[in-house]
Amino acid sequence: MMRGYRPTPVSNSTLSFCGTDNSSAYKVDNGLLNNGCFLDALGVVPHVFLLFSTFPILFIGWGSQSSKVHIHHSTWLHFPGHNLRWLLTTVLLFVLVCEIAEGIVSDGFNQSRHLHLYMPAGLGILAAITSIVYYHNIETSNFPKLLIALLIYWTLAFITKTIKFVKYDDHGIGLRQLRFCITGLLALLYGLLLGVEVNVILRRRYMWFPYPTEVKPPDDLQDLGVRFQQPFVNLLSKSTYWWMNTFITSAHKRPIDLKTIGKLPISMRALTNYQRLRKAFDAQMEDGPVPLKGSRWIWRSLRQAFGRPLVLSITFRFMADLLGFAGPLCISGIVHHISSDNHSALPPVKLLGVHFISSEAFLANAYVLAVLLFLALLLQRTFLQASYYVAIETGIKLRGAIQTKIYNKIMRLCTSNMSMGDMTTAQICSLVARDTNHLMWFFFLCPNLWAMPVQIVIGVLLLYSLLGVSALIGATVIAVLAPLQYFVATRLSRAQKSTLEYTSERLKKTNELLRGIKLLKLYAWEHIFRSSVEETRRQELTNLRTFALYTSLSIFMNAAIPIAAVLTIFVVHVHVQSATDFDLSPAVAFGSLSLFHILVTPLFLLSSVLHSTVKALVSVQKLSEFLGSTEIETDQDPIVQTPANNNGNIKSVYALQLQAKLVNRKNKTKQDVNRNFEQHDQEMTASVAQEDEVCIKIINGFFTWTQGCPTLTNIDIKVPFGQLTMIVGQVGCGKSSLLLAALGEMQKISGNITWNRKRGSVAYASQRPWLLNATVEENILFDMAPNEKRYPAHPCNSLMCPGFLLVQSCERCVWMKTDAHTALHKHNGSCCRFYSQSRGASNMVLSA
Repeated sequence: MMRGYRPTPVSNSTLSFCGTDNSSAYKVDNGLLNNGCFLDALGVVPHVFLLFSTFPILFIGWGSQSSKVHIHHSTWLHFPGHNLRWLLTTVLLFVLVCEIAEGIVSDGFNQSRHLHLYMPAGLGILAAITSIVYYHNIETSNFPKLLIALLIYWTLAFITKTIKFVKYDDHGIGLRQLRFCITGLLALLYGLLLGVEVNVILRRRYMWFPYPTEVKPPDDLQDLGVRFQQPFVNLLSKSTYWWMNTFITSAHKRPIDLKTIGKLPISMRALTNYQRLRKAFDAQMEDGPVPLKGSRWIWRSLRQAFGRPLVLSITFRFMADLLGFAGPLCISGIVHHISSDNHSALPPVKLLGVHFISSEAFLANAYVLAVLLFLALLLQRTFLQASYYVAIETGIKLRGAIQTKIYNKIMRLCTSNMSMGDMTTAQICSLVARDTNHLMWFFFLCPNLWAMPVQIVIGVLLLYSLLGVSALIGATVIAVLAPLQYFVATRLSRAQKSTLEYTSERLKKTNELLRGIKLLKLYAWEHIFRSSVEETRRQELTNLRTFALYTSLSIFMNAAIPIAAVLTIFVVHVHVQSATDFDLSPAVAFGSLSLFHILVTPLFLLSSVLHSTVKALVSVQKLSEFLGSTEIETDQDPIVQTPANNNGNIKSVYALQLQAKLVNRKNKTKQDVNRNFEQHDQEMTASVAQEDEVCIKIINGFFTWTQGCPTLTNIDIKVPFGQLTMIVGQVGCGKSSLLLAALGEMQKISGNITWNRKRGSVAYASQRPWLLNATVEENILFDMAPNEKRYPAHPCNSLMCPGFLLVQSCERCVWMKTDAHTALHKHNGSCCRFYSQSRGASNMVLSA
């Protein structure tokens, strides 16, 4: 290794394409391809061809209008390999910048300027930018035939770089020389771009095929109301959000409203994401019963539906974190280069009349490191913003899909879950409002959950390479204080939750006080409610003080832990290392501080990410229990199939454990009860004999509300169309249960329920007690002639005897007791002579 090797100073007057210090630079005795300057000049030909062939098209505007596809948006249809082309072009630009930098650094060791070392790379950058601009214009105009210029350019560039790479290998230039590696990368990139161009030809068939492929633009591009163009713009506009400049510019003139934003694309709507989530749920439910699988099936469904964009976000975050470590390394190298006289670790090798430097010498240059630092920070922020965007977009899609799933589940939720207390309205509201937000925030922070451990491990390893054992001691300090930080975060969360509970309780009491202020003033109860509200407020303030204390402690620890670790590392490094091994140079110090600055972010987010993860686990468990609850059963065969020997099943309702009575009638009647029974029995028998006249049929049905013995057993019933069917029985005998069982609201143990939907859909409306705005007597008789013998007995049958004779003719009475209201309603249903034998409530089914 040579110390103090400096580049030879050159004069600005000695300037030529191949240089003046090499007499063999213009000799071609050994062949043109064995001349290094000629190889570099040969690489200029493709760039010049592209510039001269595409500039007229760009300036004149050929192909600005598409003759095949017409879209309303000022956006574009992506050709096959669109994103790959942009990525390869970006990498190509970076490699060309490195080639220019390598040529400038290598040319510093020559006695004269050799333009062929960096001028072809400069033209290559101009050609690469021209190629992507040209491709963008061709893509927006949807005129792929003009891409023939790019096909020729990629072919020529690939051939010239391949020839150059092979000749370098023939002259003994290997991997230790950076220019050899750059040439190989350029040949590979040009070859890949050539493959992308060939793929466009094969997919679009715009050349050498009789019929080109017809392209249909997306529906969103044909909708003038869709102004969200993120899914349809090119990769550069996606990464920089350049397409949003229109909204930002318009915001300076007038406020942005929903009309300005427009409609969402189809891929971002709740219905689209719900369908994707439903397919994932259905795939998981096919493996077994949901309640027995815990919450794992929910996680698998979420991974199947939204795992791909989340993996993309995590990948972007990994790349951003890895690029973040380029900062400390570049800073350390720059400081080391400035503070040392060692400008090059190894002398360059002179081959083909020019100098070739190694990768170590190239990365030891401070100017090169400064450029790399700028590019690394630019790419890091780009990947970081892309990770945030994808994670946030995925979380919002997930929230909308789960809320839609919960809503559809509510529509099919079995009534027994609500009536038996398995699921309450408050729990459902909590699922919709809180648990979906917890899952959304978990997706927001999920890239941090995976990236933080890798970031901490890599940071500690780099510190160990700079500071040795003292870096491990500093990492131990961080690891020891991490549980304390987690404990403070947990207490902070509990204090916040308790504060919110007391706040809700105080608002509830205050609302109750304001609603009943008249009654409070009447009874002089103000001081009682005031004391209750003040007590709740004192407890709320106590929790607020605790919350503020833990918040201050958390902020202090997040700022103090990295500083304490840095002090510990430097102190230990000074005392532990021996005098010969002691090396706390400015480069090491600045690099270590930069690494600790990077480690501050994961330490600061650690408590938040863990807390969000715990909330998400609890929310998924609650969501699994809710989605696994019993649903209303849907009939598989909507067409009635009536057996021929089943005419007498109507009267089998008397065999129910309900011990209720089933009566059917078409119109209101005032005739004798026995005659009505006979008439309706005949009508029912005639109607059931016809298949299309049966509305619902239950055969051998066994139903239950909860697990255990069945509530309804051996149910056999038929209900005809176009008749009013009433189920009459005592209170609690199961009339409502029978109706809900027919609707699928009860859990079916066995049997068959068949609805005939040929003549219409099914509707259910539960009846509530009601009264006419009239006297009690008129509410009982309904304009019917009273029967003096039977009328006094009906109030007693409906539990209305106490005080009935006092108010039966009252016109301005106020019923203060709900039981009396309900009893009168019961009497309304049984006052007619047709139901004179009834002693309870009644349920009705109207099948029209």
